[in-house]
Amino acid sequence: MSRKPLIVGNWKMNGSFAKNTNLLASLSSVPNVNMVVAPPAVYLASVSAQLMNTSIVLAAQNVAAEGQQGAYTGEVSAVMLAELGARYAIVGHSERRQYYGETDTVVAKKCLRLQEAGLRPIICVGETLAEREAGQVETVVSRQLKAIIDNCGIDLLAQAVVAYEPVWAIGTGKTATPADAQAVHGFLRQLVTIYDKNIADNLSILYGGSVKADNAASLFAMPDIDGALVGGASLVANEFLAICHAANASFIG
Repeated sequence: MSRKPLIVGNWKMNGSFAKNTNLLASLSSVPNVNMVVAPPAVYLASVSAQLMNTSIVLAAQNVAAEGQQGAYTGEVSAVMLAELGARYAIVGHSERRQYYGETDTVVAKKCLRLQEAGLRPIICVGETLAEREAGQVETVVSRQLKAIIDNCGIDLLAQAVVAYEPVWAIGTGKTATPADAQAVHGFLRQLVTIYDKNIADNLSILYGGSVKADNAASLFAMPDIDGALVGGASLVANEFLAICHAANASFIG
């Protein structure tokens, strides 16, 4: 890959103060790779402190669609995340769409809040197994990404990351073949090219869906796969580092 690889560890609803400390102490920088970790919100402050003087960057797993402050019990605003040291936030993850009813419009609003606060959204798109079997992959991911472009403007993608995560491959042990993943990544980049070729050429598009050390290299060999949004494997230091090293090996500069 020619774009600098980005590897994001999404810890989901996992961790403890002790486990987080041990995990972070076992991580180290990998040449030519941007490393990001996204702990649960309650650990953002402590993880942020532990990442001081390291090259690893902090991300949030979610953000409020509303403004900076207000009567929104349980929500955390983009401004608050920035104050904690986060530089990225994941939006539109399939689990948020599936379990919490987040629509394309809600995801777009979250992107706007992040843009206002100077954070970079990691925008997740992807199809279910039923949608894939019905031949609707491009229709689904196009709708999801166009909702961002239509509501936020194409310039937002100059500061954003896109993550393709086939829903049927998340936490299942299944993964799209490198060729299947590349086909969708290539389609997404071509879609953005219609609006702005320069943004498309520089856009990092990650693959997410049961990425592990043993399949990372074959995925990163594809020209439009610029890294990974890693779930379970990001909780195991050796596994996460192996994925990062595979990304480094694929980087041609």
